[in-house]
Amino acid sequence: MSTNCPIRKIANTVRAKRERRKDARPGELLAAALDLFLEKGYAATRVEEVAQRAGVSKGTLFLYFSSKAELFKAVVRENISGRFTEWGEELNTFEGSSEELLNYCMNSWWERVGATRASGLPKLMMSEAGNFPELVQFFQQEVVQPGNDLVKRILQRGVERGEFRAIDPDYSVFSVIAPLMFLNLWKHGRGSCGDARLELDPSRYIASQLHILLHGLSSNTGADSTDKKIKQ
Repeated sequence: MSTNCPIRKIANTVRAKRERRKDARPGELLAAALDLFLEKGYAATRVEEVAQRAGVSKGTLFLYFSSKAELFKAVVRENISGRFTEWGEELNTFEGSSEELLNYCMNSWWERVGATRASGLPKLMMSEAGNFPELVQFFQQEVVQPGNDLVKRILQRGVERGEFRAIDPDYSVFSVIAPLMFLNLWKHGRGSCGDARLELDPSRYIASQLHILLHGLSSNTGADSTDKKIKQ
């Protein structure tokens, strides 16, 4: 049969579409799983629902993910923990001051995680932690600990360069992470964890928290100097 045969062309087109569809399936399953985990919680989400929302069979889902737990882990890696290699490389090559790096870190977290659907994953883990210790341990190892280590490196960089005063890095990490977690809870709690009369603007909130934080870290504690740098 000629390669120019219309029937063969149609068959090749269908085959190509199937291959593209097959390649897209893992991503579609992860997107569907993320939505359902956040809507219903981990315990209440069934793999059949995930498959149905992704437009595939339950059997197809199990070709890619052996269990609901493995599906959840893949969701976390796709949306959060898989980014730590990239973030670490950015830290290694950053040429600005440690104040600028900290500013970049906090705003990048909001842009890449906080402002996305993935920001609901920490709240989900807190709400279901008591029932799924294995997943808590996984989240600790792949999200919490690497995140703490990354922030600690930024703080230690500032101390070593004489830009931050001497601090306890193990505990000072929480001074950076706590404001971001509050912003995360505010977003998903519809203001229930704060004054609901306040329309919280993420960029203004981060700038304000960073301003307060830097006054406690900077070796040059001049308010005018720090304020000017933050507003740039």
